[in-house]
Amino acid sequence: MKAIIPVAGAGTKLRPHSYTQPKALIPLAGKTVLSIIIDQLKSAGINEFIFIVGYLGDKIQDYVKSKHPDLVAHYVHQVDRQGIGHAIRLARNIVNQDEVIVVLGDTICEYDVQEVVNSPYSMIGVRKVDDPREFGVAEIEDDGFISHVIEKPQIPKSNMAMVGVYKLKESEQMFQCLENNILQGLRSHGEYNLTDALDCMIQMGAKFKSFKVENWFDCGRKETMLESNAILLKKFAPKTDVNQFENTVIIPPVSIGAGCNIKNSIIGPNVSIGENTTIDYSIVKNSIIGSFSNLLDIVLDESIIGSDTNLRGETRSLNIGDNTSIDLG
Repeated sequence: MKAIIPVAGAGTKLRPHSYTQPKALIPLAGKTVLSIIIDQLKSAGINEFIFIVGYLGDKIQDYVKSKHPDLVAHYVHQVDRQGIGHAIRLARNIVNQDEVIVVLGDTICEYDVQEVVNSPYSMIGVRKVDDPREFGVAEIEDDGFISHVIEKPQIPKSNMAMVGVYKLKESEQMFQCLENNILQGLRSHGEYNLTDALDCMIQMGAKFKSFKVENWFDCGRKETMLESNAILLKKFAPKTDVNQFENTVIIPPVSIGAGCNIKNSIIGPNVSIGENTTIDYSIVKNSIIGSFSNLLDIVLDESIIGSDTNLRGETRSLNIGDNTSIDLG
């Protein structure tokens, strides 16, 4: 089985951070979205990955080579972004009719990966939502099989949203449906969606079974990314040696990268700090701080601070990209 990970999106809702960093590589609970996805799939025995890259794709490639050198990794460039369906179609020659699992590169879900991989059926991950109009929606029969899927319906017949995890046994049929939809110009909401190809497969007789994810973390916007960071820190954050930082109070959960110099400060709760960052005379809570940054005499709450950033001054709620220098004093 091969894994397809589309990571070509521009991440417009996470700007300014996504100007210089793919959203799949923005730090989260001491990890990245992409590393969590890869670790989940590797734990189920999947070792061959196809990354659909585009915007800042060289950073994805460098990251995977550095952090996961054991992977059999393929990189396919989506030059013209026309939707997830268009992106996945580009992987057809590499998949070569093998079974695939598709996980969207901004999707973190908690589910039994091994059970999904071993299932004799094609599978689609779902979760109940309050407003399904913003999602791909699955209509599910009493036996758990899916009768119809539709992208962002105006009048939903189901509140079960597709979370961005798909296991497909009939990969060649999926590619045929994607190819036909693109040849016919069949778009949903201006894009070629995977949802339309999956519904094409269902109408042709393919059997899809639903599985419910335990948790689904939204990493597409600042507010939801901070919420996800707080939840994931409770799961992933290592114990921090509070004595290694001079005159500093650590309030768990926090994740502090290697090489950080922190003193005269209060850190936490719910704080992720990248590597080699310096913090002095500051209070930081409910925030994500990038690597190689310098914070002096500042109070931060509900903030995301990019890497290579210098920041000093007073209390603010900030959303600052990489390579920034700000003096609020």
